[in-house]
Amino acid sequence: MDDELSRILTTPLTSRNALKLERLARRRLKHGEAAFVADLGIGLARHHRSAAEFEGLFDRLARLLAVTPGAEPVGQLLRMLAAAGPGDPEHARYVASVLASCQRPADLAVVFEEAGEAGAAAEELRACLVHELVLRGAPVPELPGIAGWATSPHWRRHPLGGLPLTPIAAESEPDLPHYGVDGSSYGLPYGDPEDRYPAPRRVDAVPEAVETTTAAIAEALAAPVANWVDEEESETRIEARTFAFAEPLEPDAVPHALVALRPDCLADLGELPRPGEETAFGVVAVEPAEVWQVLFGAASTGGPYESGCYGAYGRLHAWRALAELAGAPADASPGELEEHVRRCAWYRFAADTPWFHRVVWDLGVLAVGQDRRRLAFLAATATD
Repeated sequence: MDDELSRILTTPLTSRNALKLERLARRRLKHGEAAFVADLGIGLARHHRSAAEFEGLFDRLARLLAVTPGAEPVGQLLRMLAAAGPGDPEHARYVASVLASCQRPADLAVVFEEAGEAGAAAEELRACLVHELVLRGAPVPELPGIAGWATSPHWRRHPLGGLPLTPIAAESEPDLPHYGVDGSSYGLPYGDPEDRYPAPRRVDAVPEAVETTTAAIAEALAAPVANWVDEEESETRIEARTFAFAEPLEPDAVPHALVALRPDCLADLGELPRPGEETAFGVVAVEPAEVWQVLFGAASTGGPYESGCYGAYGRLHAWRALAELAGAPADASPGELEEHVRRCAWYRFAADTPWFHRVVWDLGVLAVGQDRRRLAFLAATATD
């Protein structure tokens, strides 16, 4: 064992010492000593896991290795995690996101190797990393060292196993985080400029409708925002519903039809204004890709109290909601889902009602099916 490391592990892990150790790890890593950083993390876990400062320091050491380019830091990260990592799925999702953001696919092949000196990567890390790469445009089925695992049938029962290795057309331009040694950055795609919502045109009447929401439908629609809910401090509201109309809806009738359904999110809206007047409510037609981006952003980045589920599971939850909005079967193939999405009319909506908090975390999306008789919508709002 490195003499300096031996001395370190006999010293109490105080907050001051944790800062010193992080600075030391950075220096050693700059000199190519990724193995020292991994040994440090493993040693700290063995001698100081119960210390209050351990978890934060261990996470920072893992991040240092994950953001440092090259197969060697990646391999040492895997060794450290295999020996001393927390082993929970959420941590694997986070690590996969950082690795996909900071490493070349060629340097990530080590993650998919069998157990060896670098240790066996958890299946959860591998599964998440596959879809983090897909989201970043990597040709996963063609990547040496990765394609064999990604295209094998052994992991098809994994929750992510049913997602395609090539994005469908609607899955375009995902808002993905960028990671550095000291932090990360990403956008918040829920808010929408109010000037996008002109006052709805007047229509004579809208067809009658009956609600068709079931518990399974509501769960699928709300999948992207389920992690917004915090049991103790939640100020989150979610409304996810489907309806069947007696007659086809004309495009101009969609805003009025939504209001006529009397959803909770539009309670106390009042009379709709005339075109050209100020409006507190509006519906705007969008491309399906914009709806997917909102759903993906909501799931992957989370609400005010949750960090989200990162890219791979963000994609899964957005996929579930998009399929339900489009009225596609739960077992629809990627091609079938793409066809359902293409045949729907897609919208975003916003309202200045007491239901919405009118801060960062507001969203309203809806789809009208090919026969123009089915309307599905998801509204969500949260605040800190």
